[in-house]
Amino acid sequence: MLNKIKDNYGSRKKFKRIGRGMSSGKGKTSGRGGKGQTARSGVALNGFEGGQMPLYRRLPKRGFNQFGRISYEVLNLDDIQALIEAKRLPTDYISIQNLRDAGVFKGKKAVIKLLGTGELKEKITIEMHAISSKAKVVVEKAGASIVIVQPESSMGHELEAVADVEPEVKKPVAKKVSKTKKA
Repeated sequence: MLNKIKDNYGSRKKFKRIGRGMSSGKGKTSGRGGKGQTARSGVALNGFEGGQMPLYRRLPKRGFNQFGRISYEVLNLDDIQALIEAKRLPTDYISIQNLRDAGVFKGKKAVIKLLGTGELKEKITIEMHAISSKAKVVVEKAGASIVIVQPESSMGHELEAVADVEPEVKKPVAKKVSKTKKA
């Protein structure tokens, strides 16, 4: 009968109301323990293990993160030749945007370096952020040319080469000598 349908035993449990006196089982501190930082709201003890040496301090330090390191996405000459033969790239001028449109690289911030594996059969102009010395020789041998462009920084503007500027030389300032003598 519909009027006798009820939930399975244990599927609904009445929640325990806290802060309702000692006999309720959740009185006084209301399940928050003693006094101090953890008894308050907004506790941020990330990584704290109760005074035990935390995991991030037990593990050894490894490696070195170089500041300002440029992480290159690499592209070989045989990859370019295969894309030209598949008619996914133009045969006169290959820009970085053409490579992104062809699905070779994702994201606008990829810094691309051309490597020298393979051969290039076309006389084309290729736009890159960097090129290896072997790739430069192979490209020039094929009669093609390379245009090096500056990569964009993470701030959104192009990185500029810092020009060598001579530092300003400050002239020494003559000290004032007092003419009064102490007696």
